[in-house]
Amino acid sequence: MNETIELFNMKLARLTMKEALATVLEWCLEPRGAACRYIVTPNVDHAVMLRHRDDLREAYRGASLTLADGLPLVAASRLFRKPLPERVAGSDLVPQLFASGARIRVFLLGAAPGVAVAAAERIRREWSAVEVVGTYSPPLGFENNPAENAKIVSLVADAQPDLLVVGFGAPKQELWVHEHCGELQAKVAICAGATIDFLAGHRSRSPVWMRRAGLEWLHRVAGEPRRLAGRYLRDAWEFPQLLWREWRHYS
Repeated sequence: MNETIELFNMKLARLTMKEALATVLEWCLEPRGAACRYIVTPNVDHAVMLRHRDDLREAYRGASLTLADGLPLVAASRLFRKPLPERVAGSDLVPQLFASGARIRVFLLGAAPGVAVAAAERIRREWSAVEVVGTYSPPLGFENNPAENAKIVSLVADAQPDLLVVGFGAPKQELWVHEHCGELQAKVAICAGATIDFLAGHRSRSPVWMRRAGLEWLHRVAGEPRRLAGRYLRDAWEFPQLLWREWRHYS
């Protein structure tokens, strides 16, 4: 059982990237038959949403692994003297799983039409041990359509992946996986945000130095100001309030 810490309504796994990689690979290589485990990778925006949403808190409680994808979460853990070893971003974890050399079957679910197909082509070129057994980009509003949800579950069942990479964006991906994990015939599902877009080259990641400095958000806002500026302004207002509430709780 992985050691966890309680922070911002989450149980964050106290794992390094190497340890998280080993854990997920172990789950992917287990015999088929157990219920689908799912992984969530929160950042500051998730922490802010969790403050207001009971349904998202429930989805987080059902996760098998919660990995801190945001450097501010790692910094906060150290402030409260229960330090996380490092940031473990889903967009780093997924390609590292592919690069491990393990023979795993992967299904890419999400992103805009054609993006998952382009990501699959790159995976086949770069990581020959990985078998992409399916891709699907659901239409807008699919989460409210029982027939569409049944179709997705059926596609995954037919493909029998070891790893299901889900890229619907938060909180849709976490809520959807939590609702359907009992039906999903995948060993592991990871709620991976824009990872499929990054793999396809549809979006570019920030330079490594920006990620290490905690400035990846700045790169993303510059690339998508209309979509992201409001979100980051809200987070900049609410996250200090979360810190204050945690400080009062632990002091």
